[in-house]
Amino acid sequence: MEAEIDHLVLWCEDPLRSVAFYRDVLGFEPLRVAEFEAKTAPFPSVRLSSRSVIDLMSRRMAPKVNELARGAGVTGDAAGHPLNHLCLAVSRDAYEALRSRVAAAGIDTSFGLKESFGARGAAASTFYFPDPDGNIIEARYYEPASG
Repeated sequence: MEAEIDHLVLWCEDPLRSVAFYRDVLGFEPLRVAEFEAKTAPFPSVRLSSRSVIDLMSRRMAPKVNELARGAGVTGDAAGHPLNHLCLAVSRDAYEALRSRVAAAGIDTSFGLKESFGARGAAASTFYFPDPDGNIIEARYYEPASG
């Protein structure tokens, strides 16, 4: 079976602050912000690609998410758990531009890896940085396949 990620849900203290970060620093398109502000959507999102989004859910929603999970037979807490990190694969040019924007926002981009394994094999270069809620984001690019 082959699948792709439709969406990720990140817990955040202030979803609108997170939308601003993902829009202004990372360059992602905000979704459902007006609906969230009008309280007709439970959370805003940002678009990663034509087929995937990140949902930015307030930590205050964790008890409600736990209730829903219990209804599905999940015992214990299903909500609010931290994520180790989220990895974004982009082109080399987009990687360099992203690194510049993150650094310009005053965020340290010095930690990274070379030849780090991922979905497409070894990435040429990576760097890691936090979002406003401490979720760790890895950015990487792969060299084009030769041949």
